[in-house]
This record gives sequence, structure tokens and C-alpha cells, in this order.
Amino acid sequence: MKKVLNVAIAGKGFVIDEDAYAKLNNYLEKFKSSANMGYQSKELMEDIEERIAELFSQHITDYKNVVTIEVVNMVISQLGMPDGEPFIEDDKNANSQPKEDCIKPVRKFYRNPYGKTIGGVCTGLSTYFNIDVTIIRIIFIVCVLAGLAGLWVYLILWIVAPLAVTAAQKCEMYGLPVTAENLKRFV
Repeated sequence: MKKVLNVAIAGKGFVIDEDAYAKLNNYLEKFKSSANMGYQSKELMEDIEERIAELFSQHITDYKNVVTIEVVNMVISQLGMPDGEPFIEDDKNANSQPKEDCIKPVRKFYRNPYGKTIGGVCTGLSTYFNIDVTIIRIIFIVCVLAGLAGLWVYLILWIVAPLAVTAAQKCEMYGLPVTAENLKRFV
């Protein structure tokens, strides 16, 4: 019989067994000490906790609602450390870490806050399709001047598409996997 704990990670409640909690806590402490982000470390740790909560929610099912050491190992292998080195625990459980799963990054459309002129729609489209922003802007201007629906499409995309604010959203916008190393780039 194992002890379980109720913990809140990024505002979401989870039931986690004692071994998994110890390993997760050790990981977060080592992560914070190796990040060396100064005053931005709080922001980075909040993003990491959000990502951990998201991954825990994906792997928790109705019949198995306890976060186990296997789930924590999988999350740690996906996130990694900010310096790119693998997480090595000091105790005897260090060799129980599984191989890193192949993470397929998902590219999502967001309005890009970098280089935006009006709403960030053109820069978001250029980031999503990986083409120059000038081409997208010219296409929109030609569509507006030709009387096509360019203005309406721009306005609808401005309303519908969210602005990439968090580091995780910026990773998704560029098609990068949401790992600790990539999150550190955007904080």
C-alpha cells in the first residue's frame, strides 16, 4: 500500500503517490537552480508547472486517477532540463527513467506579437506558413484594393486568433516542442 498526496499544480488538483511527488519536487528544485533566469525564473517556473499540469491531465484517466512514478518519469523525459542535459536524480531511482519519447511538435496559428504592425495577423500567418511577412502584407493589400474580402478576412482572423502571450504558446506558434530548453528561449 502506498501513500498518496493531494497537490495543486498550476491551480489544478492532482492525487500523486509519495514516490512520484518526491521525484517531481526534486526535479523542480534542480530545474529552478539550473535555469539561472534571475527575476524571470518565477515566470519560467509558472510555465513549467502549467505544462506539467497539462501533461498530467492527458495521462490521467477515470479508472486511474493517481499520478504514478511512471507518469512523472515520462513528463520529466519530455520536458528535460533548461541546459539541455538529462535530469539525473541523486538517489537509487535514477536508472528507472525511461527513454525519451519522440515528441512531435504541433504548429498552431497565433497572432505574433513580434513585428506586428496592426494586430499581428500577418506576422502570425507568416510564422505559421514560414514565409516572409512582406508577402502576406502585399497579398492583404492587393485583396483590399481589388475589392476582395481581404479586409474582412483580416478582421475575422484578428478577432478569432489568440495572441501568443505565454512561452508555451510561442513554442507552439513556431512549431517547437514545449520543452524546458525551448520555454527558456521565450521567457
